[in-house]
Amino acid sequence: MDLSFKQFTVYLALLSVGGGAGWLGSRYVQTNSPTQLSATITTAKPLPTVPPPTFPEQPVIDRSSPNFIAAAVEIVGPTVVRIDATRKSEQDVPDAFKNPLFKRFFGNQMPTPEERVRRGTGSGFILHSDGRIITNAHVVDGADTVQVTLHDGRVFEGKVKGVDPVTDVAAVKIDTKELPTAPIGFSENLVPGQWAIAIGNPLGLDNTVTIGIISATGRSSTQVGIPDKRVRFIQTDAAINPGNSGGPLLNDQGHVIGINTAIRANAQGLGFAIPIETAIRIASQLFIKGKADHPYLGVQMVELNPTLKAEMDQQLEVSLTQDTGVIVVRVVEDSPAAVGGILKGDILVKVDGVAVNTPSQVQEQIETKAVGAELPIQINRQGRQQTLIIKTGVFPESALAGEFNN
Repeated sequence: MDLSFKQFTVYLALLSVGGGAGWLGSRYVQTNSPTQLSATITTAKPLPTVPPPTFPEQPVIDRSSPNFIAAAVEIVGPTVVRIDATRKSEQDVPDAFKNPLFKRFFGNQMPTPEERVRRGTGSGFILHSDGRIITNAHVVDGADTVQVTLHDGRVFEGKVKGVDPVTDVAAVKIDTKELPTAPIGFSENLVPGQWAIAIGNPLGLDNTVTIGIISATGRSSTQVGIPDKRVRFIQTDAAINPGNSGGPLLNDQGHVIGINTAIRANAQGLGFAIPIETAIRIASQLFIKGKADHPYLGVQMVELNPTLKAEMDQQLEVSLTQDTGVIVVRVVEDSPAAVGGILKGDILVKVDGVAVNTPSQVQEQIETKAVGAELPIQINRQGRQQTLIIKTGVFPESALAGEFNN
């Protein structure tokens, strides 16, 4: 079968390797320990300091009690907020009315664009007693106004400090102090079958609690159905509905282990959350400087298999010596990968000493590295093994705009 190059399922690894209801709702996907906020910032001038949150001593819940879920909710519930966002947009005039003949005959009676206000509701939770809140980027991105309602009923105007479309994390600040803060846990050691508790405002029903289990960990953004993200998602069957986006996912001790962010529109019992370590790492940068930098190599990759090997030999004009692994199909000009010597047709063997077999594994190894870090990458170049040292760059905004998607 003759396959064109564009027919390959190409995994875009220009490596940032790091919902609410209505227009901002829990993200529907259509498809067939951190103990403080800290950031690795590369900048030439001092950044404003933001004191890290001082998390209270982690509570201990007796899991033998039949009310352990209620105990966890009692701890975290007061830190969960409702976020109502509005955005103004113009309803365009149909193309037919733009015809000069219509303008000639109707003159000033021609219809004009109407301004519409679009509203959406999501969730979030308090990271710091000074009013720092974390939520999903798609809940507040593009909003003209953000209203934050606390658990006790108080309402504040929220200021969006930054959004990161790469991870779908956003930082919001309200002007108040002495707020309760959510206990922060860890997601690294989660295993399928553990309890999972979600709190949020689905469909406008504030302070709704749902429960399930951790169904899986380490789901790639491609598996979830949103390949433009750079996150290894937690999968849960705790009910997540429109309005839950940005709310916390808890373990059975009442510690936040993730941010609820996505559900599959064509399935039930499939929800996904951003690991709390990723969310804290990104939020720290957003609060400090309004944006998050992501490590970047500048390569496109596919997972090699015996079926593709012959086609790759021809398309890339190389002689491959293996039929599995991660093969580079494109190197972006002047990117860190290009400067470091990676070539089209190279097979990535190890990244920072860790063996990789899929593009997702490559991304996973790079996404936690600091921008500017020197990264040893072992490659197989037509049968010869060698190690290149690549200095990671900053993920370019042009990549987010789709410039490199072909």
